[in-house]
Amino acid sequence: MKTQRNSRQRQLVLDAVNARADHPTADQIYLDVRAKDDKISRGTVYRNLGVLEDAGEITQVNLPTADCYDYRRDRHYHMFCTGCGKVIDAPLAYREEIDTQVEEETGFHVQRHLVLFEGICPECSQKKENGGD
Repeated sequence: MKTQRNSRQRQLVLDAVNARADHPTADQIYLDVRAKDDKISRGTVYRNLGVLEDAGEITQVNLPTADCYDYRRDRHYHMFCTGCGKVIDAPLAYREEIDTQVEEETGFHVQRHLVLFEGICPECSQKKENGGD
């Protein structure tokens, strides 16, 4: 019976990640899941995020401010706004030749590389130009 409960809770967590394209934090996912099941604990959500990430069903994105989760499982890069904290997918294809080059030059077996572009998003740049925060 416990396995069935965990499966339902895990599905709620997966559904919450898949419903968002904004790279939510674990706390944001917890709040989304909690709105559907007020009995679910923060620990259960966090644990299931780890299980889903280990199973390759979601991707964890490590940011300077917090870890976020992504429904996309393909290899891709991210951009992080240091002004507002927004995370978006970078419009660049994953560069497998970088993995190959590092392997050839070092003998290190590369599984993947991660790239995070940090800067200011257009909205924050516009606010700054208009004299906002």
